[in-house]
Amino acid sequence: MRNAFSKAVLSLVFSLFVLSIASYAQNQVLGEVQFVSKTKLEKTSGVWIDGQYVGYVEELKDDKKVLLLPGEHQISVRQSGYMDFTQKVVVEPGKKVVLHVAMQKDPRAQFPTVTSQLKLQVTPERAAVFLDNGFVGTVHEFSGVGRGMLVSPGKHRVKIALPGYQAFESEVNLLPPQKITIKTNLVPGSITQAGPSIKKD
Repeated sequence: MRNAFSKAVLSLVFSLFVLSIASYAQNQVLGEVQFVSKTKLEKTSGVWIDGQYVGYVEELKDDKKVLLLPGEHQISVRQSGYMDFTQKVVVEPGKKVVLHVAMQKDPRAQFPTVTSQLKLQVTPERAAVFLDNGFVGTVHEFSGVGRGMLVSPGKHRVKIALPGYQAFESEVNLLPPQKITIKTNLVPGSITQAGPSIKKD
């Protein structure tokens, strides 16, 4: 009995050892992209890598840091009312690429003079929010006291997406100065169920 227990313990220790070596080896193969931002606007901007939304700038560190396979990758940072910040980076094994994010106002952006308000009560709060196919921010920015999205009255398509979850989509029809709240919890799923990435026009 004791012999069997010892063998089980040794087997477990060996398995953990092998896994730690594999994890270390994988980290040596991958390269890291670190995002540096100064303003709140940049920190809350959404990040797309090779067309896939991965999160917002401020959260992409520590356990959510961006590790990529070596090679060329396209990174886009987006914020409503601002031009896309897009760069191609070459990632090398075991090395870090530092990306300084700087957002520029979009001179074509138009803001409604008469507005309605859309609030969100959605988990996870880090999910991306799209209004009429354009990225407008994360759920966190439009939930809670004193927060909401000002939109023009009329019909709008709302999509909430996050890798690893099934995308949520809804259509709303707002009257001025109506306020509505969308409540939902995203359902866990595969990364493909987040739906295709939506680009700003």
